[in-house]
Amino acid sequence: MKLQRKNRLRASALGALVVSGALVLTACGSDDNTGGTDGGSSKPSLAAGDVKCDDAKGKLLASGSSAQKNAVDLWIKNYMAACSGVEVNYKSSSSGEGIVAFNQGTVGFAGTDSALKPEQVEESKKACTGGQAINLPMVGGPVAIGFNVAGVDKLTLDAPTIANIFNDKIKKWDDEAIKKLNPGVNLPSTAIQAFHRSEDSGTTENLGKYLKATAADAWPYDAAKKWPAPGGQAASGSAGVAAQVKQTDGAIGYFELSFASSQGIKTVAVNTGAAAPVAATPENASKAIAAAKIAGQGSDLALKLDYATKAEGAYPLVLVTYEVVCDKGNKAETLGAVKSFLGYTAGDAGQKILSDNGYAPIPAEINKKVRDVVASLS
Repeated sequence: MKLQRKNRLRASALGALVVSGALVLTACGSDDNTGGTDGGSSKPSLAAGDVKCDDAKGKLLASGSSAQKNAVDLWIKNYMAACSGVEVNYKSSSSGEGIVAFNQGTVGFAGTDSALKPEQVEESKKACTGGQAINLPMVGGPVAIGFNVAGVDKLTLDAPTIANIFNDKIKKWDDEAIKKLNPGVNLPSTAIQAFHRSEDSGTTENLGKYLKATAADAWPYDAAKKWPAPGGQAASGSAGVAAQVKQTDGAIGYFELSFASSQGIKTVAVNTGAAAPVAATPENASKAIAAAKIAGQGSDLALKLDYATKAEGAYPLVLVTYEVVCDKGNKAETLGAVKSFLGYTAGDAGQKILSDNGYAPIPAEINKKVRDVVASLS
């Protein structure tokens, strides 16, 4: 009897460890989400009314943005626990790869950290019979500038300095420009190891938009998904960049905040010109995203962000991940699952997962429009 009780306690402790470590594991685990329900043994972490399975059935494939991977993994686990007849699999790759897959008709929806360009919308008409692709803002959050410098726990940078680091102009951590922003910090002469994304990335494009808006003299490149600057080292996906920063002394890189949080990577506070440097937190990102305006037309809800904001406590280096769907002409075999799954992610329970796990929910006024559009998909 004592042995049985001991084994039960051990199993309970292990179960708690698995649950508490779920977010950490998503940052470096497989993109195969089919095991999200633990073989049917785990219980949904949702109230019964939080997910409406409706006509959802079969397998729903999706791909794209790696910045939202941690949120999507949690969404899928909860959703599949509630809707046992649906299998959702999200391949975390890059925004560019997701859009290509969507326009080729191989996925039910795609994730992108930058709104579709006109030529991509035009291309989507081949996959969306009688319709076209639209942008639905679903995930917000700060793009963290993560660093790993021995002996340095706190670091403040401004946009021109960030630009010059990633443009290979500032090469040592004790450079005068960095020292000026960090009085009293003992900065070593360690060489800077800057890491960027190897594949087309919406996160890269958002960093480029921020630097172009705030440090154009130091960042003479147009914002694009492909990394534009010389020097530096490339890694695949947000998880890959984060892993390189974590293991390399002198490293700096950019990735969605949850990748820094899950791996214990220190992040830069940004000197925006406000009274105090602004840390990369979901709350501070929300202050910047709340000022966004809808720039899309009709059912398209693409947003215009103010990367140059100097509002107190607003972290300006943010991204919004869009789920890309057909407004009309979605495939009949996946339409039910697309509407059901995105209805959950845009709902109160789905958005709460964001604020609980290092992301920023979409502002309520915009999110209401997202729900209405999801309900209208055909």
